[in-house]
Amino acid sequence: MYVNFVNEYNKLKLKLKAPLNLSYWWNLGSFVSLIMSIQIITGLFLTFYYENSENCFDSIYIIHIETFYGVLVHFIHLNVSSIIFFLIYLHMTKGLIFSSFSMMKITWISGWIMMMLSMLSAFMGYVLPWGQMSLWGATVITNLLSAIPVIGKMMVEWIWGGYFVSNFTMKMFFSFHFLVPFIILIFIMIHLIILHYYGSNNPIGNFSLMKIEFNPIYSFKDLMSIIFIILMFVLFFYSPYFMVDPENFIKSNPMISPIHIQPEWYFLQYYAILRAIPNKLGGVLFFLLSLILLMMMIFFNYSMMMNNMKLWNLMTIMFIMSNIILVWLGGMPVEYPYLILSQILTFIYFLNFLLIYMFNYLNFILGMYFIYSEHLKSHSKYNMLMIL
Repeated sequence: MYVNFVNEYNKLKLKLKAPLNLSYWWNLGSFVSLIMSIQIITGLFLTFYYENSENCFDSIYIIHIETFYGVLVHFIHLNVSSIIFFLIYLHMTKGLIFSSFSMMKITWISGWIMMMLSMLSAFMGYVLPWGQMSLWGATVITNLLSAIPVIGKMMVEWIWGGYFVSNFTMKMFFSFHFLVPFIILIFIMIHLIILHYYGSNNPIGNFSLMKIEFNPIYSFKDLMSIIFIILMFVLFFYSPYFMVDPENFIKSNPMISPIHIQPEWYFLQYYAILRAIPNKLGGVLFFLLSLILLMMMIFFNYSMMMNNMKLWNLMTIMFIMSNIILVWLGGMPVEYPYLILSQILTFIYFLNFLLIYMFNYLNFILGMYFIYSEHLKSHSKYNMLMIL
């Protein structure tokens, strides 16, 4: 049985045929899988001492002080989530630049599902320390569901387990936070199988290029990730609280809310879009639309992008820059001029998708017109020959 497993792994990974010209951009996917494995292992160790009860805030303190290297394990788990999302966004940027979403539609959809699950798991994990920002972040975000007509308020009370965020809410979040990463692992395997079945694209977008076996060249490139891991651990050792909100060092108090409530940095662009819309239901709809449109990119026409490469590069740069600026604006207070800037950048964010869809549709119409005109020309020539 062990021999069969090794043989299947060799066929799936080491004997895989890959394009000859892949760069380090194509190393990001395997790196995300590696870092995700580290996150799951450290999370499993933390569950040995974490108490999903009213004493959960104190249990974090006990993990730091009383357990053997518990503070190190917690720092790794605390900061790796930021590394994961940084790599996911880089991986998605690579997909935008090289148009992977158009050429590898099923692979893009499975990757989008993994990103949604990662966001869900990260949000629930942020609640578990039960500090001030954890409590009020959970209150604000879950309360957005109340904007849904008819069933919204009932859904919020069901998630809260009552009329406010309580110990029951935290227990449910802990259960799902423990479960979702294993679902992500399943989707990673599905993503990998789909990628290997349909093949990978490459920097010039040609699937028919000469291919080589994955091992040893690309295995060595994957091992270069160790350098990044070393740099990552240097950050954990020398600046472990770099990504942590100071408010979360204060034990949760439902009677006093923080002056400025904000999520982790990897949610800030969507948080800025949410706040930019004055209407609550409208904000929720645009927030969801900003995520769904990323998946809907599979309907873009690859040939249209290749025929208008300069225009596509300009739109890609606008999309990336609007996201970066929205991350900054999401961490700012809801006041002038940040609110106005958020609304402008939100407009630019959605304008990119609108223009791409318009050009995609225009390209389709022009293509159909060209085919129809060529058909008429050939038909008229045939009629002339018949007359002669």
